[in-house]
Amino acid sequence: MTDTTPPVADFMAQVKNTQTIWALQDKASEGWVILDSINFEDTDVMPVWSSRALAQNHCVDEWQDYQPMAISLADWLEFWVEDLAEDNVLIGVEWLDGGEYLELELAEFSQMLAKLEQL
Repeated sequence: MTDTTPPVADFMAQVKNTQTIWALQDKASEGWVILDSINFEDTDVMPVWSSRALAQNHCVDEWQDYQPMAISLADWLEFWVEDLAEDNVLIGVEWLDGGEYLELELAEFSQMLAKLEQL
């Protein structure tokens, strides 16, 4: 998977403008949404979105107690990568109900974000 794949390219274009990605955080526990991978057994995926609105769409049913939280590219690269790498977490780009999303390796995803941050 490369940043030339249309869904990834669209995601990165949006993030380039905002310098922000979005994830869902539990209001009470401050835990983050982590899912089982659709492609790999015993692997976790952190879904992320390119906008607050897309993330907000998923704050229903079992995630009704979650809220979209912005993560700046700088914070992602400085704080998140190391923690997620320790847990071997993949990244689910523009996650949709029904498992329709791309799973990217953390390193590949973060390298794409690093290129955007430098611009």
